[in-house]
Amino acid sequence: MADNVCLPGHKKEIMAVHDAMDVLSGKWKISIISSICYYNERRFSDILNDVHGISNKMLSKELKELEMNKLIKRTVLDTQPVTVQYNLTEYGRTLQTIIDELADWGIKHRKAIIEDI
Repeated sequence: MADNVCLPGHKKEIMAVHDAMDVLSGKWKISIISSICYYNERRFSDILNDVHGISNKMLSKELKELEMNKLIKRTVLDTQPVTVQYNLTEYGRTLQTIIDELADWGIKHRKAIIEDI
């Protein structure tokens, strides 16, 4: 049996993946985290431009959920007009390797699919 095959008795790991996906699930969260990850700090409008197809309302909802899960920090700056910036928390930065791996896999996947066309 290969080393990378899932073996019986890995319920803890399967539940951990379920828990992670519960926090990161949906069409937008990974893309929002990626936007903040790659630029360190982003304004609402920057994220809106990075994440194609998301509405203002949905972005606002997703940012609130990410903040609730302690992955991002919202900072209101005392400017005219008021500026709001989003940063990954220290805890949120632990997702950097996952984001990098997903990006690498996505690039390879796109290349593999295009080669088959």
